[in-house]
Amino acid sequence: MKNCNALILLLAAMLCACGKPAEQTAQEVTLTIGAYTVPKDAYQKEIIPAFQKYWKEKTGQRVIVQESYEASGAQGRAISSGFEADIAALSLEEDIDVIKRAGLITHDWKTGKTGGFVTRSTVVIAYRPGNPKNIKDWDDLKRDDVAVLYPSPKTSGGAMWDVNAIYGAGLKLTEVKNGAPDKAYAHDLLRAIQSRVKVMDKSGRESVGTFENGIGDALVTYENEALLRQKQGKDFPFVVPPATILIENPVALVDTYADKHGNRAVAEAFLEFLLGKEAQRSFARYGFRSIDTEVAREFAAKYPVPQYLFDMNYLGGWPAVQKDLYGPEGAWTKIIRKLAYAGK
Repeated sequence: MKNCNALILLLAAMLCACGKPAEQTAQEVTLTIGAYTVPKDAYQKEIIPAFQKYWKEKTGQRVIVQESYEASGAQGRAISSGFEADIAALSLEEDIDVIKRAGLITHDWKTGKTGGFVTRSTVVIAYRPGNPKNIKDWDDLKRDDVAVLYPSPKTSGGAMWDVNAIYGAGLKLTEVKNGAPDKAYAHDLLRAIQSRVKVMDKSGRESVGTFENGIGDALVTYENEALLRQKQGKDFPFVVPPATILIENPVALVDTYADKHGNRAVAEAFLEFLLGKEAQRSFARYGFRSIDTEVAREFAAKYPVPQYLFDMNYLGGWPAVQKDLYGPEGAWTKIIRKLAYAGK
């Protein structure tokens, strides 16, 4: 009888333990991040290790982080098609909205103090050491003796930012000069530069690699990509054009997958950590402009504000840009079509 009673007590204890939430008994939790390629170094070298330390000290749990880095558009499509990332950290909000339209993000990801954005940057022009082609501004990329690189907007969020910057600069410069933006001039500027593009890689990171391999005279890229190369000790000069775009990069929790994996708490904590000063300083050290006002002031000398800086609102927002630039009759689409027909 004693043995029987002992067995009953043991079984009862086991049932109680099994009934506890997994968060209270698990010694580790897995978090999956689907990101675009550009912030990979910041995440891997500083931010993820710092968060793992923070979460361990707070909860006693070890966080195993699974990471995937792809071109932003490709990553957004992968997540919406079944790649079960708990966090989507992408280049532009349209790629997050692809996931939302798939029904996987069920909350309003744009709420909060930063509007859903985690980093900022600008579009710049990198050139060869010594600046042998004397590249100073967008007009220099139209010349016949200058070979230009930037990735494809069909796969890369970075490429969309590049094209937006060029087209928007045409609008802004004519507005400054004549009092009103000139769409015809902006179209001609984009067409002239696109005609000088020699390689269109899948992602911004691949485009930088192609440039580093000696192809091209100028690279249209993120400011943070250029600053990262300089941080690595490379001779990677660049110029910030007076008229360029303010890049804002979004991040969102993917509700369906986080709930399925039972790790919403750690996913939400990671998002909050990204907006904190420790992570924002890490981003700033790796070339990103901070969304935190105090951190931005600390790094102000590293990130001067271009004279004619504009943002997506100046272009009418992403829905308008998707139609006006990348739609079937959009400016960039028609330019590509005409250049292909001309064999360029």
